[in-house]
Amino acid sequence: MTLAARALAQLATWPDLMKAEPSCGTGQALSSRYGEIAHFHSDRDVDLHLTDRAVRRLAGDLRRFAAAVRVVPGSQWVTVRLDASADVDLLMTLVSVALQAHQNAPDGNGTAATGCNDGRGVGFLRT
Repeated sequence: MTLAARALAQLATWPDLMKAEPSCGTGQALSSRYGEIAHFHSDRDVDLHLTDRAVRRLAGDLRRFAAAVRVVPGSQWVTVRLDASADVDLLMTLVSVALQAHQNAPDGNGTAATGCNDGRGVGFLRT
């Protein structure tokens, strides 16, 4: 089982998340009642909708994980590269942050105006 498959299976058991079709049309997604949270695009790459406010708040911390997390300027999504078990742990933490960010969005809705990083062609380079 790949790290992404393991993470998806674990996250799908969380009570606030449900499997869904990704709006970008690639891979599998998890959504909450507030909108899309994560897109699993490959065996290694997961786009996570943190919201603009959360990305700004966590910018310094996310830069510390540059090998595993790609922050794209102007995007409310970050891309997490799953290369090790520690990256899955980081993803779990960031999903929790994303759920909280969506619940606390000023308008009660954390949906992004633009698509995920994969859909925009700006995530990690494919290898």
